[in-house]
Amino acid sequence: MLKPRRAKIASAIVLALAAIIAVPVMAQSKAGGKFVCWKDKTGKVVGCGDSVPPEYRDSAGSELDRSGVKRGAVESAEEAAKRRAREEATAKEKAEERRRLAERQRLDAALLNTYANEKEIDQRRDRDLQQIDLTITQLQAPLKNATDRYDDAKKRNAKEEMARAAAEKEKFEQGIAAKEKEKAGITERYAAQRKRFTELRGGGQSAAAVPTTAPAKPKK
Repeated sequence: MLKPRRAKIASAIVLALAAIIAVPVMAQSKAGGKFVCWKDKTGKVVGCGDSVPPEYRDSAGSELDRSGVKRGAVESAEEAAKRRAREEATAKEKAEERRRLAERQRLDAALLNTYANEKEIDQRRDRDLQQIDLTITQLQAPLKNATDRYDDAKKRNAKEEMARAAAEKEKFEQGIAAKEKEKAGITERYAAQRKRFTELRGGGQSAAAVPTTAPAKPKK
């Protein structure tokens, strides 16, 4: 009868000593300011301590303060990867925006340094268009010759001559069409330059890409 009783007493003493030892350890953990709880893959809290065990680091957890109040979430590996991806995407967008702004400033400065007024822009545009018109005129003569040869071969039903003349005719037609498209591009480009030049000279809100120095106020 004494042996079971002694065993129970010994067991109680061991448990009491374990509790006494565990309390300072927990207190020391909380005193350090970091006390985290971790979850399993189902989202259930399965433990708490100073750090998350390796097998649970892929799952999110919670960080507690000294009083046991939830201080913040401990993100999982997947959440951390997503956050880094978002941060990288945001950084790339900001870098691209800075690059566009720098390029806009460079173009604005070049525009202001190239022309003194809108009339010079119009004159430059007209000269470029005249060069294109001259090239179109030079292509129209051989186009007419190719068209005449094609019509003559068609009347005589000379199929080989028709094919050669048709190929030449198409080549000159495509060349003229390309030059007409180039003319439209030149007109559009100079129109945009003229508009931007006016904005920059006028100091409007849309001209903010080029930094300007405000004139000094006269002393009273």
